[in-house]
Amino acid sequence: MADRKGKVYLVGAGPGDEELLTVKAVDIIKRADVIVYDRLVSGSILSRIPDNAEKINVGKNAGNHPVPQHEINKILINKALEGKTVVRLKGGDPFVFGRGGEELEFLHENGIPFEVVPGITSAIAAAAYAGIPVTHRDFCSSLHIITGHAKDGGSLDIDYDSLVKLKGTLIFLMSVASFPQIALGLIEAGLNPDMDAAVIENGTRANQRKFVAKLCDIPKVIEENQVQSPAIIVVGKVCALSGKLDWFSKLPLYGCNVLVTGPKKTSEKLVGQLSRLGAYVIEYPCIDTEPMDFDIDIKEYSWIIFTSSLGVQIFFKKLNEAKLDSRHLHNKKIAAVGSQTAEELLKHGICADFVPSKFDGKHLANELLRSGKITSKDKVVVFRAKDGTKELVEIFESSNISYTDVPAYTTKYIKQDKVDINNIDYITFTSESCVKGFAYSFDNAINSSKINAICIGEQTAKAARAYGMNTIISDAATVSSMVEKIVEIYCVK
Repeated sequence: MADRKGKVYLVGAGPGDEELLTVKAVDIIKRADVIVYDRLVSGSILSRIPDNAEKINVGKNAGNHPVPQHEINKILINKALEGKTVVRLKGGDPFVFGRGGEELEFLHENGIPFEVVPGITSAIAAAAYAGIPVTHRDFCSSLHIITGHAKDGGSLDIDYDSLVKLKGTLIFLMSVASFPQIALGLIEAGLNPDMDAAVIENGTRANQRKFVAKLCDIPKVIEENQVQSPAIIVVGKVCALSGKLDWFSKLPLYGCNVLVTGPKKTSEKLVGQLSRLGAYVIEYPCIDTEPMDFDIDIKEYSWIIFTSSLGVQIFFKKLNEAKLDSRHLHNKKIAAVGSQTAEELLKHGICADFVPSKFDGKHLANELLRSGKITSKDKVVVFRAKDGTKELVEIFESSNISYTDVPAYTTKYIKQDKVDINNIDYITFTSESCVKGFAYSFDNAINSSKINAICIGEQTAKAARAYGMNTIISDAATVSSMVEKIVEIYCVK
């Protein structure tokens, strides 16, 4: 056991949309040694946890606590006593029916230092994503958040008479199962059975569902639509505004299910753009990349070519490790296979001397040769994936160009748990390796005729066609163009 104590951070993860995490929450999660998380923390947030952090799932379902509260308390204390930075990650806000106060009391009693990072509660956020302002001066002057979950299996303790007299917006959390009883209690206390109400399932997440109805009909709505937690129920006149103020369901990719196959470390941009447009994104990294050892002595070369942004990152990391920087590239011409690779070069203070009109190795090589920028007098070094397409170097070979092919990184396939692709609208592939990795994950036994493959270029599409997939190629070999293509074809379905 370490001599020094660690620290526990009680962090609210918000309602699910990862972009609703606070800046402070993101910073602490990045620095954590251990993350102890609940069921309500969304998968998109969990995917952002650093790989070197220990993740402990203490998730709770209604009526099912696989890890009892006293065990959770022990985990927090034991990890802190090991001198570790511990994040107790809870859905929503940890002090809004999240038992955060109870856990902190236990830490206090055991002398464990702690901090609290509030989160956005689903009581406010889910309603906002459903177009329901929880307060509005034309309708109400108060807001009340009530739990529909009874402690330790006891009966509900709700003062229905007082709630009805307040004439405010009522928001019920953890109330899907108990709402028939709650609705009856409100009506018996004098609330109009025809009062506007709404139930919002998976609020702020791309698979959010919203149902607006009269109070008396909400229990039937929950049953008929098989509404599951997490869900909130809003009762009040403000629910009538949902029709005209609902912005979330009007996003262009709302209801669209997209599976992203690229490596976790390079898919963030694609996942983010799709999510912001309303798509339900499943991250399914089928490949991973590992840097290789290579020589960075480039004195003899006149041209340096990078075929990916990852290659640029690895090259400069190796350069920095050798106590060198961009000045090492003095008097060299630099070519980038596409705009994203060029953008990565700019981060290191290098403006690419050449980017082809079409972002692939074939066009890069041919246009460099046709333009006379590279001739037989040049010596070229290419930094690329070990198992990447060889079109570029083969063109140099056939044109008698002196080149050195340097494998900067290698690609390996990842065996993922199989996902049900029947409800997936599109699967994105940013490389030939992603296609092969996806097929490998399914033991090459996939119903390819049902797959609409969004491919970043012709080489990737060729690999997808080999498996019988329906291929759609983005207009440009960029992540943004792939997203634009999905919007274009989804919106005309």
